[in-house]
Amino acid sequence: MTTTSCFAVEIANFIAKVKINKPEKANSLDLAGWQELRNVFEDLDQNSEVRVVILQATGKHFCSGMDLTVFLQLQQTVADSCEGKKREKLRRFILDLQACVSAISNCRKPVLAAIQGGCIGGGLDIAAACDMRYATENAVFCIKEVDLGIVADLGALQRLPAFMPQALVREMAYTGKNLSGKEAVAVGLANQCFATQEEMLAAVEKIASTIAEKSPLVVRGIKETMDFSASHSIQDGLNFVATWNSATMLSNDLMEAAQAAMQKRKAVFD
Repeated sequence: MTTTSCFAVEIANFIAKVKINKPEKANSLDLAGWQELRNVFEDLDQNSEVRVVILQATGKHFCSGMDLTVFLQLQQTVADSCEGKKREKLRRFILDLQACVSAISNCRKPVLAAIQGGCIGGGLDIAAACDMRYATENAVFCIKEVDLGIVADLGALQRLPAFMPQALVREMAYTGKNLSGKEAVAVGLANQCFATQEEMLAAVEKIASTIAEKSPLVVRGIKETMDFSASHSIQDGLNFVATWNSATMLSNDLMEAAQAAMQKRKAVFD
């Protein structure tokens, strides 16, 4: 197991379990934590021993977002006697935090979020960047930034409308209202809801194990294709997948899948 100030990472059977590990602060992330988030997922993207990632958390909450120390450090980071340079520094600061969250969606391996308790503010930005989300009944999803006098800027406003009704995302963003785990499933934010964290983690690990048994090359291709298609026309998406398959389809994995089918055995992919 590898640990940082905010995360613990364990890899076994091609599954990486990434745990947000600051339960004493409701798993809020300070500046070091946001950078660690990026480093963890960039490393997992390159690790050939990882085919799928489970993002979970210790304690009662998934992630309560930005640690208040970030706002204190922000003042020091952007300080400048020139107002123009100060504003440029602030923009770069925001873009850097966005890149930390985007490291999750940029990871070529599927990322499954297992969410209990609070998934608030920056925590929801993190969850929105994952491929799938699973929740407990006591989960609370909230775009909290409006109550802090901030426009949410780490991805929730951009990613959530891809799989939720835009009008509901707007309501959450304008009002700061909460969604429960069951409500999250009903509106497409979460795939499934479970009574307990234990049940959720068992189910999520089973799904991750199923993904890990598939061709990692194909799974990466599915993620690339769906990510591309989400922001392009149907025709552009079809052209993309044709190009992708023309480059990768004639692989060892295709031969292994065919031989396994003929021999009536489970395929084993390198």
